[in-house]
Amino acid sequence: MKRWFDIWVSLLLVALLWPLMCCVGLLVRSKLGTPILFRQCRPGLNAAPFTMYKFRTLTDDRDTHGHLLPDKMRMTAFGSVLRQLSLDELPELFNVLKGDMSLVGPRPLLMQYIERYNPSQLRRHLVKPGITGWAQVNGRNALSWDKKFELDVWYVDHQSFGLDLKILLLTFVQVFKREGIHQDGHVTAEEFMGNADHGR
Repeated sequence: MKRWFDIWVSLLLVALLWPLMCCVGLLVRSKLGTPILFRQCRPGLNAAPFTMYKFRTLTDDRDTHGHLLPDKMRMTAFGSVLRQLSLDELPELFNVLKGDMSLVGPRPLLMQYIERYNPSQLRRHLVKPGITGWAQVNGRNALSWDKKFELDVWYVDHQSFGLDLKILLLTFVQVFKREGIHQDGHVTAEEFMGNADHGR
């Protein structure tokens, strides 16, 4: 039932939002250049790798040695707006249609973090990753990473069709209210997972 729901809702959203996605794509091409889509390998169900698609939000600015500058230095006002409105995540609907992701599930992080998860945190990969999830509607970036992982595992143990509907509804409310997107002093995933021996 969850898979059929994912397919039909994603098809409906693509049909409704394709003009918006085309406009965003053209703006990304104009303001940030190519490629329009950002592709990255992420862990899916049972931590199997897949390619996740998002609209690009960063420039290609580099230092004098040709190395990419830190993300914060490559973020433009335009890219920040895309992230605040979650427009950068619209291409993930095609990941859902392909079966790599679900509409609802733990957000997929980077492959290199897997070896740093403790056994409990690893259980977040027992379901498909989602465009939105229980952690996203319960604080998003206002939460600590430990709390996010705790909520992800709670979702794995309590997932149901009714819970997914509740999460989707709360997600739409949060996007419109723009809640939990930025948090002063928020630790990034890179900083958190980079802590010595965390989760080993």
